[in-house]
Formats: sequence, structure tokens, C-alpha cells
Amino acid sequence: MITIAIGLSILLLLVILFLLFRIGTLTSIFRGSSERAAGTTKISNRVNGTLLLLFLVVGGAAFAWSFADAWDDMNQPLGSLHGEWTDNLFWTTMVIIGIVFVITQVLLFFYSYKYQHKDDKRAYYYPHNNKLEIIWTMIPAVVMAVLVFGGWKTWTKITSAAPEDAVVIEVMGKQFNWMVRYPGADGKLGVAKHTLIDATNEMGVDFSDPQAQDDFMPREIHVPKGKPVLLKIRSRDVIHSVFMPHFRLKMDAVPGMPTKFWFVPTKTTNEMANETGNPDFKYELACTEICGRGHFAMRFIVVVDEPEEYEAWLAEQTPFVEQNPQVLAKFQTESSEVLVADAHSGEKAEEVKTEL
Repeated sequence: MITIAIGLSILLLLVILFLLFRIGTLTSIFRGSSERAAGTTKISNRVNGTLLLLFLVVGGAAFAWSFADAWDDMNQPLGSLHGEWTDNLFWTTMVIIGIVFVITQVLLFFYSYKYQHKDDKRAYYYPHNNKLEIIWTMIPAVVMAVLVFGGWKTWTKITSAAPEDAVVIEVMGKQFNWMVRYPGADGKLGVAKHTLIDATNEMGVDFSDPQAQDDFMPREIHVPKGKPVLLKIRSRDVIHSVFMPHFRLKMDAVPGMPTKFWFVPTKTTNEMANETGNPDFKYELACTEICGRGHFAMRFIVVVDEPEEYEAWLAEQTPFVEQNPQVLAKFQTESSEVLVADAHSGEKAEEVKTEL
């Protein structure tokens, strides 16, 4: 706190000195002393020009330092096939924009110093040049077109249809956690309806559907290395966002509008732990949409296994209805009641027909 107080005091002192300097300049102008005003203006312009150059140097050094310091945080180790495409596109764009940014900022601050106001000089009047305008319009247009085309090609590849042999996983976001569902031995997810959601059946799965009766809902996401994985994404309440940084994967979970994303993991959890030097490394699924007070808690562990390890894990999973038999019994009871009601409706219709 003492350091902050000292810093603020120094800053305040500099501001006061600057204001006194400006007041002196204005006073000399009001007094009609043209020589004093001209000299003061000259000094003021020189000071401002020098400060701009100083800001360029110090600001540029601070920017370079912050960029280098945050390099490891910005560049998480890569663990997916398509992540290389997005990284290449990102850094290509960053290099081009960075070069233009540096050139324009250097020229901006240098020209502010070089062409500062002087009483004995006048600016050169140069209103129009067709050739120059065509050049500085066409070059950015061509560069932007190339970047947009490259981005479109990359996005088309990433969002193309998933291979038929992809591992299918349903991911549902809700305040404030994730739930996942895998298909069972039949390889197909059962139907889900929001009207069926309750305290036990939180994903609203219709267990009267035979394809749903072998589905299971684990506490972690497991995926096999080197095989395509298709995420079928939905939300139960508000907008969430599926984010797996090491896979360069991000897709919104929108209520009433299912989305999807597929990827191919290229490194197991153990391989990534060795690469990062962190024995406790875990891939994770996080939410990057501010979805409420408990947003920070939306974290789900993702494990990348070798294919044989994944198959072994898959064989150990128990269908949801076996863990919660009362849920299946409820659906069977409701189905029986519906059949009885339909039968009674048919009998009444037959009686009316007979009377007629």
C-alpha cells in the first residue's frame, strides 16, 4: 500500500507541474507577449514530441516484455489434429497484423516528433494522389482476402461432417456443471426431451426408447487417442460454452439449438503430463460463457487414453438404468398406463358406434 501511495503522489505531482506549465503558457498569450508565447510553444512542442518518442520506446519495450512473459500461458501445448490448423492461421494473422502495427506506430510517433509545429515552417499542401490511394487500398484488400479465404478453408475442414466411426458423446451444460452421456453397446444415443427432466433424470432421457436403455453417464470424459470424437452439445438453461484449450476446441451450448464439434486427440493424458513436466496434468472442459454466479465451477475432467485403455474403460461402465432402476420402472409404468388409457378410449368408441 505504501508503494502505491508513493506512486500516486508522484503522479499527482507531475500532473500539477504540467498544469502549472500550461497555465504559464496561456498567461503569456493573454498578456500579448508574442515572443514569449512563441518560445513557450516551441518548448512545449519539443517536450511533447520527446515524450511521445519516449512513450514509443518504453511502451514498445513493455509490450515486448508482457508478450514474452505471457508466452507459455498463451501457447498451451497442443493435443489435437485440427489445433495445428487453427494455430497456424492464428499466428499467420498475428504476424501480418503485428508487422503493420509496428510500422504504423513507429511512423505515427516519429512523425509527431519530426514534424512538430515551428513558427517559421508551414505544412506542405498535398490534397490528393490517385495512385497512392489505389496502392494503400488494394494492398490491405488483397491481404484481408487471403486471410479470410484461409480462415474459411480451415473452418470448413473443422466443421465438416464427422467420420462415421467417430466416438459420439453428448455434452449438456446447466447451471453450474456439465453432464455427459455415452451410447451403450448399440452405439446410438437414445432420445432426450426437456419435459422429462427431474431430480434423477437430469438430462431428460426418454428411457422408454430402447436405444437409451444402455446409455451411461460417467463422471469424466474419456476419449481414445488418434480416433475422431464427435461432441453433441446442448444446454438445459442458459447459454454455456464448451471450451477445451489444449484441443483448440470451443463451441457454444445454446438452449433449444443443438450444436456439435468433432476433433481427433493426438496425445494421451500421460504423454501431455510428460511434455509439460506436470505429473498432475489434466485435460479439462471449461465454460467460457458468463452463465451466472457459479460459472467458475463449470469444470469437467477429460482423459485421453490409448485405444486399448479406452476400450477397457468402456467395458467397465454401467448403464444409467441399471444404476437407477426406479427410473426405468417409472417409464414402464407410464407406458402401461398410456396403453390402458388407449384401450379404454377404443372400447368407448366401439360402444358409441354400436348404439348408433
